Amino acid sequence: MNRFAEVRDLILSLEGDFEKFYDKGNQAAGTRVRGGMQQLKTLAQEIRTQVQDIKNSTEA
Repeated sequence: MNRFAEVRDLILSLEGDFEKFYDKGNQAAGTRVRGGMQQLKTLAQEIRTQVQDIKNSTEA
């Protein structure tokens, strides 16, 4: 579940920047949101690969 905690923490860390960008129009916050979403994408891909590897190793 450690990986889930990483995803949750990343999303929660971006909450303030989402509010600043969408509610207040702060462009710098939008840049931070984009960077954070890229990190989330990378993390999600790592988790997908890990899950698939574990799944394949138990099926063999």
